[in-house]
Amino acid sequence: MHEIESAYVVLEVTDVAANADFWTSIIGVSAQADTTDGLSAFTVDDAVHRILLMEGSRNDIAAYGVEATSQEAFDAVRNRLHAIGYETTDDHELAKARRVDRLFTVAAPWGRPVEVVQGLERLSEPPTLPLMPGGFLTKDQGFGHVVVATIDFDESYRFLTEGIGFAQSDWLEMEIMEGVELEVKFFHCNARHHSFAMARAPFELPTLIHHIMLETKDVNDVGRAFDRVWNSPLGIANGLGLHDNDRMFSFYVISPGGYQVEVGHGARTIEQPWTENRRYDRISLWGHQPLRLPA
Repeated sequence: MHEIESAYVVLEVTDVAANADFWTSIIGVSAQADTTDGLSAFTVDDAVHRILLMEGSRNDIAAYGVEATSQEAFDAVRNRLHAIGYETTDDHELAKARRVDRLFTVAAPWGRPVEVVQGLERLSEPPTLPLMPGGFLTKDQGFGHVVVATIDFDESYRFLTEGIGFAQSDWLEMEIMEGVELEVKFFHCNARHHSFAMARAPFELPTLIHHIMLETKDVNDVGRAFDRVWNSPLGIANGLGLHDNDRMFSFYVISPGGYQVEVGHGARTIEQPWTENRRYDRISLWGHQPLRLPA
């Protein structure tokens, strides 16, 4: 039984309405009631929310939510964090707003809080997803994955593995142009190949987040989503392709907030003991070519 999974992501955006329309009419998630602290909420399954939008001056990640699957797991995460020198703060008011039973926050090395929660409220019935009729793959895996870039790469690795409880799936090292190296490490906490990944940033970047991934149960839903993007003015950072390490068939769209969203299907899953923690030297087996900038 796994201890943790990705619960939700909080995004700070300058235009909530444009980003909300993007998530519902392009990606195909379900809008839910605003939270008690005024955030716009969206879900992909029976959880009350998976994507939260807050108005602010940055178009970037504001917080990453990790759900512990039991009270014992929740306490274990806290104890591990304390053991490696991180302070945690219980926040009962934020727990009410996030609609969870328990919540503590911890300052992550990449500069945004991680919210560790237990008991994320569920809806009585999963929402209807007319644009994604096959639904999203979340059971026992969490909502998807998040990728950030940070200059505090090594300490972030320690925080994720020794503190939160992730394990490395594999890593990518490749030259993206002459003299410029890309290094990305991928981390799992359950059967999903990676619920979190991070790139080593050579210097402080304007934004931390690179992309958020949602995985469909039906490969045709990826194609339908791609058609919706193609018929919109949105930028397509990467067209359809197949990743080498997780074997995800996917594409990447540029949201109105500038962060990317990967819509994919068919990723390989983690099986224990995991023996594939190795280096990859290419992002994709094929495809994932940049197609167009936003209009």
